[in-house]
Amino acid sequence: MCIFCDIANGKIGSHSIYEDDSVLVFFDVNPTSYGHCLVVPKEHCQSFLDCPEEIRNHVFEVAQKTARQLEEKLHCDGINLLSNMHEAAGQSVEHFHVHLIPRYKNDQEIIRFHPIDAVNFEKLKETLK
Repeated sequence: MCIFCDIANGKIGSHSIYEDDSVLVFFDVNPTSYGHCLVVPKEHCQSFLDCPEEIRNHVFEVAQKTARQLEEKLHCDGINLLSNMHEAAGQSVEHFHVHLIPRYKNDQEIIRFHPIDAVNFEKLKETLK
């Protein structure tokens, strides 16, 4: 069974801050920052890619409301919203979830994007057609 399904079904405890019929929001047990939480649909979907539209949209509605609450109550300076898809992208639990990671001006967490070699954008566009 999936650990997030077990948490969503109450088989494993969590420090939840929001729950409705289809979504649970709880603090990450290995937080990257103060207030780092996860928005998880109760219905199992492996990732963003296979999550039904209605559930996916609701997850992001709840994520937006939760992010506003984090910003207001924790006075963070920014928030990263992140969802990994598959192991190569860092997904460690195969259940769709969204990380809300409050950021503070002097925190040590760094997300960097490194440019790759020159890209033939015309070829890339053609490949994606």
